[in-house]
Amino acid sequence: MPVCMCTVMHLNSLYLFVADLPKTIDFYRQLGLKIEVVSEWLARADCGNGVLLEFGTAELTRSYDPSWTPPAPQAKGTINFTLDSREAVDELYQRMINAGHAGHLAPCDPPWEARFAILRDPDGNHVGLHSPRSLDADRRRERGEA
Repeated sequence: MPVCMCTVMHLNSLYLFVADLPKTIDFYRQLGLKIEVVSEWLARADCGNGVLLEFGTAELTRSYDPSWTPPAPQAKGTINFTLDSREAVDELYQRMINAGHAGHLAPCDPPWEARFAILRDPDGNHVGLHSPRSLDADRRRERGEA
């Protein structure tokens, strides 16, 4: 199998296909992201480190890819955000639920020693909320070290 000859590859964006752009913008703004509305078909949030979270409609995609079909409706992954504290996970999750958004997993304490919860955005994508965690501690735990 050929090896990529690129020097470095960087993630630059995560692009979500959305059915209702205004609803999606409202959800992610309530989540706390600053959303730039580019057009009636496209919006984006700068997540830092050069990574964008982009939201586009089927109309936008079909404008350059007429044979495009929507992905399967079932969520295949989770978009994860780190919050400042364990309490912030609980507070944001409850605020989003109170605003009428769907929850998938109420705040809990999974094995990776961070508070964690999952919401569903208007298109059913899972949106994870994490308290800070240590990747070094994760790696030690995964190796079975104390």
